[in-house]
Amino acid sequence: MSYMFSFLALCCLLHLVPLHSCESAIDSRIPEGFQKGTHTNNWAVLVDTSRFWFNYRHVANVLSIYRSVKRLGIPDSQIILMVADDMPCNLRNPRPATVFNNANEHINVYGDDVEVDYRGYEVTVENFLRLLIGRLPPGTPRSKQLLSDEGSNVLVYLTGHGGDGFLKFQDSEEISSQELADAVEQMWQKRRYNEMFFVIDTCQASSMYDKMYSPNVLAVASSLVGEDSLSHHVDPAIGVYIIDRYTYYALDFLERVEPDSRKTLGEFLKVCPKRLCISTVGVRRDLFRRNPDKVLITDFFGAVRPVEVVAAMDTNWPQSTNLAFKNSTLQVSYKKTKQSNLKHVYSPQFPLKT
Repeated sequence: MSYMFSFLALCCLLHLVPLHSCESAIDSRIPEGFQKGTHTNNWAVLVDTSRFWFNYRHVANVLSIYRSVKRLGIPDSQIILMVADDMPCNLRNPRPATVFNNANEHINVYGDDVEVDYRGYEVTVENFLRLLIGRLPPGTPRSKQLLSDEGSNVLVYLTGHGGDGFLKFQDSEEISSQELADAVEQMWQKRRYNEMFFVIDTCQASSMYDKMYSPNVLAVASSLVGEDSLSHHVDPAIGVYIIDRYTYYALDFLERVEPDSRKTLGEFLKVCPKRLCISTVGVRRDLFRRNPDKVLITDFFGAVRPVEVVAAMDTNWPQSTNLAFKNSTLQVSYKKTKQSNLKHVYSPQFPLKT
């Protein structure tokens, strides 16, 4: 078998056999888990476009999604978080430095490890578009740049107030569906993504993906044109709605996803039927080359690459060949870690239903 493969590889190099035969031969030698994925890294762009206390829920929406993608493996260095208002420091907040997404107030989603990249008046249409297409001013910090490439799967989550063909930023400007579509096309031409997944939770959200025409784009919207996206519930302690319906049920689904989960995008697209959302969830899938029912949810919400062990490993590392290491603090630490049964887990966002 190895001889035949080597001979065929030589023929491929000399262009003596068709290209598809070469690809098939190579695929047959690659573990199955590595063949399914087409991307090499994950990025997330999470955007809240609303200011003012009565829009508290939009900040809670984006921080909740942020917490979920971090739990599933996307590092802060590959998450761009845009938050238009500083709710934790708002004078009306009876619990300073906190944001909750549930009336049970089980967990503060504005935790100690939240890294906001664009805050307040930095959240503008111009900055958002420049971020996507990579045309930022010289000297822009790395944390404010989307450094994706042709191997990147990019998740874009948008929440705020929208209308037919536009999304409001800060109640002072708007981004149109055509501007968003053209920005995505520039990203494609510049090889800034492999696949993109838009999750849009606004009123008339489906109008934001209607104009898109670039390949490998999947989009889900919380409402169709002519429909409003509704809030889920009020927290009486602060007197405002604290999460939107679509994001609530999306998070309810994501909380049951683990890094090694086999749950699919197809399942995620059905998380909020009309009896729960009240609005009609819209999906744009004609530009997406793969069947969402066969795409893992972690292809966008996580950063886990399938790995198959092809050779046995010595689980007794480190060996005692290095006498300097044998009695070192590092080895003692290793032994303690190996014997420890401690498991670090994220607290669930929704421990109780309301």
